Amino acid sequence: MPVTDTTTLKQQAGAFAADIVRSGMIVGLGTGSTAIHATRRIAQRMTNGELRNIRAVPTSRATQAAASELRIPLVSFADCQRIDMTIDGADEVDPALNLIKGGGGALLREKIVAQATDQFVIVVDESKLSPRLGSLFAVPVEVVEFGWQAQVRFLEALGAKVRLRGDDGAAYRTDQGNLILDCDFGPIRNAQDLASGLSARAGIVEHGLFISLAQQVVVAGNAGIRVLPAESLQPSSPSAHPERGWA
Repeated sequence: MPVTDTTTLKQQAGAFAADIVRSGMIVGLGTGSTAIHATRRIAQRMTNGELRNIRAVPTSRATQAAASELRIPLVSFADCQRIDMTIDGADEVDPALNLIKGGGGALLREKIVAQATDQFVIVVDESKLSPRLGSLFAVPVEVVEFGWQAQVRFLEALGAKVRLRGDDGAAYRTDQGNLILDCDFGPIRNAQDLASGLSARAGIVEHGLFISLAQQVVVAGNAGIRVLPAESLQPSSPSAHPERGWA
């Protein structure tokens, strides 16, 4: 019977990727509603003895709290030079496996961990697949509080509709105490150029465009699990398809 519940699809994607983890690894633990299922599955495999000597680097305070509750040993970058594998979610994925991330507000720490990782694996349900970044999701841009209005004007000049993230009149704060501007550019013609322009702007701490970072994307859908690019991860026998693109 086809799976239609999004939560179930997220659980399937997270568990599939977590089953790739091997004993002795340093693992990056992502943030968000899909990545948390991978964290829980890793903890389950540790409890039943499938995994030993696992250490983890969390990408947010929320993930750190969850991992601590699940008794996953945590380390910092002071204790390790590289991360073997990171499992994280994404808000949007294009056919080249470029991403928009940051819906959960952890984009800065997520990108630091991703760039220090040998194998960066993304877990999503099929609703996150997009023909072009920006078609489905706004780009989160993390900015310092000083001069944030100037960043709004800069981003609007680039063609974005900009909204300061927050609820009930209170601005959202990242784990670093910064603000997030959610920037709707619509379908982005050249995500690499936009990413470079945002990175060069003083006052912009980080942005949610993750270009050429993901090696694999695990996609859960009604037809089962597939991995992009196909056959790159094999914890079991997924129903993968050879195409990297999609309609």
